Amino acid sequence: MDRLGVFLCTGCGIGEALQVEGLTALADELGAASCRTHPCLCSPEGVADIRAALDGGTIGGALVAACSARAKTEAFAFDTARHAVERVSLREQVVWSHPAGNDDTQLLAEDLLRMGYARLAKTGPAKTLAETIERTVLVVGGGLAGLTAARTAAAMGHPVVVVEKAAALGGSLAALPELVPAEPPYDVLHPNRLPQMISELAAQANVRIFTASTIAAIKGQPGQFQVDLATPDGAVTLAAGAIVQATGSRPYDATRLSRLGYGASPNVITAPELDAMLAAGGLKRPSDGAVPQRVVFIQCAGSRDPEHLPYCSADCCSATLRQVATIHRAHPDVETAVVYRDMRTPGQLERFYLAVQQQPRSLFARGEVVGVSGNGHLEVALRDTLLGEGTVLGADLVVLAVGLVPNAADGEAIRIHRDALKRSQTGESETQREEARKIAAQYAAHEGTEILNLAYRQGPDLPALRYGFPDSHFICFPYETRRTGIYAAGTVHTPMDAAQAAEDGAGAAMKAVQCIEAATRGEAVHPRAGDIAIPDFFLQRCTQCKRCTEECPFGTLNEDEKGTPQLNALRCRRCGICMGACPERIISFPDYSVDAVAGMIKAMSVPDESEEKPRIIALMCENDALPALDVAATLRQGWNPWVRVIPIRCLGSTNIVWIADSLSRGIDGVILIGCKSGDDYQCHYVRGSQLAQTRLGNVQETLQRLALEPERIRVVELAHDEFARVPAILDEFAATIEELGPNPMKGF
Repeated sequence: MDRLGVFLCTGCGIGEALQVEGLTALADELGAASCRTHPCLCSPEGVADIRAALDGGTIGGALVAACSARAKTEAFAFDTARHAVERVSLREQVVWSHPAGNDDTQLLAEDLLRMGYARLAKTGPAKTLAETIERTVLVVGGGLAGLTAARTAAAMGHPVVVVEKAAALGGSLAALPELVPAEPPYDVLHPNRLPQMISELAAQANVRIFTASTIAAIKGQPGQFQVDLATPDGAVTLAAGAIVQATGSRPYDATRLSRLGYGASPNVITAPELDAMLAAGGLKRPSDGAVPQRVVFIQCAGSRDPEHLPYCSADCCSATLRQVATIHRAHPDVETAVVYRDMRTPGQLERFYLAVQQQPRSLFARGEVVGVSGNGHLEVALRDTLLGEGTVLGADLVVLAVGLVPNAADGEAIRIHRDALKRSQTGESETQREEARKIAAQYAAHEGTEILNLAYRQGPDLPALRYGFPDSHFICFPYETRRTGIYAAGTVHTPMDAAQAAEDGAGAAMKAVQCIEAATRGEAVHPRAGDIAIPDFFLQRCTQCKRCTEECPFGTLNEDEKGTPQLNALRCRRCGICMGACPERIISFPDYSVDAVAGMIKAMSVPDESEEKPRIIALMCENDALPALDVAATLRQGWNPWVRVIPIRCLGSTNIVWIADSLSRGIDGVILIGCKSGDDYQCHYVRGSQLAQTRLGNVQETLQRLALEPERIRVVELAHDEFARVPAILDEFAATIEELGPNPMKGF
């Protein structure tokens, strides 16, 4: 990129804190085609100035030195397909966080200008994708969540295809005459409207329904999925733009709950078995067909138990209340007792809970079930968790409120199993083949569990999180999965009740439509929504190491038989993790590349050792770390002026060459700050922070071999609300660098 224009804002205290004439002189020194100052660059007049210069062709790209790139995004929104624009944060990173009129503050501003100019010089306009996009939404699963998703997408004008493996639509709720109340006054059961929804959906011209059908294969990418179905009438191939997986859940296997009497007595049944009993003709004791006089419900049967399901299944409490209400209406003389650890009835469900409690023969007992004994007449032994006393409840029928298990396949586990089976036959040595056989045996339970049958390098189904639910970023992007354009809804997504499942289905459909619209414009979805730049692969230098295809969190890349990556651009989230993974540095974006960041590192000034002014580079993730830095600056919290911040898309996009370039230039320390990893928080790109930790661990070992202190490199994980920590993190690292002394490579 040449003919670069520099635009300096002097508002928000910038003009008073810095020597602006020094910055304009530096712009001339850098070779800028023009340099203009403005008292309020984000004003309509200031923006018009920039736009006129870009549209008029007097400059090829614009460097906007003003506020953070996270501020005034609408004002500084330019057509990235035509123009390259880079922003430098003089306000947050300089004048709001460092003393005005200070030499170090001026040097910081000048360095940021140099670095921004260097990055812009290696930035080009993005190439727009011109692709034919299919607008059909494929819904896999015909339960409440799936049908709601189908109805929502159809109402938005999109063709819909529903695929259900059962012979009829409706899922687990289809046979229930009534459901938990989801509308005022929330204290009585309301009719199940699912049959009506099915009839209305079947009558819509833009909805196709396939029952007793499964997915044979899905190829392609968002906007261009090719779907092969196996139906009773034979194979069917169709196109889809986005997919909603609403395959529901199944009850936990109660045969594992022998402690609670299941299998030992026919009068111990599960909640789904009670529903089937009530639908078939009424309440009966399985042993003799008599109406039970007392029914005891045991909540959390297998849920919230580290030996079974560690999580709360969410729907059990409301389902039990529904069953208790149904029993009391049909059999007023029957006693019911609900033994619970915690009754979880959020929101308006509390009104329904209170209404059921007021039934004359309804008992709720808080306690922990020790065991269930007996065969005909049962005894439920429990320990009162409030008083610590033991109690025994007699029962004619015991109902176990078993938890739910998602009807999901773990795509990554299936891939591991398949790869191991292949290596067990093709391994170069018997040792390798034997090791592969052990891995295959470990993952054998995943064989034959495929649902979506994706033709993806990383596996045929969605990757699963800790408990088997195919989620992605569960904090910021709750509908996303790790496969772009495929959205989970209902109880396959996360435990929930019927009302939540309907809402989840509608939300997933909206996300699917959003993805189709984004694909039509060639744009990424979250978190870099609207980004049109796609990665470029210089395949002539590719060594087929497969690191990019294996480390991409979103399955963007397939590979040919040699291992050469094959880009599916519409799957890409633009995180740059592939760029950071590539040892040959053949992957780049028009506006983000190894070369551009390396240019920033080389552009900054590095004082001589005698000046006793160390230089530190902070590679900061734009998703959590950079927002935290901006908030700290807004609160006028300062940090060490030796630090030069380089925004990056994800810690996982860090290429090791940046560390090498920094140290060889004489930079005294490099700190990387990004999202937290783990179960309680999550990197915006799922595992970027984790990958960075692994890569940097290898770098620190190399530093030790070169007699350089590994403490010169540090990785810190940070949540965006931990902004108060940012100054302390930077200051503490600066103190460590000062104690270590100058980089031995300084001056070479």
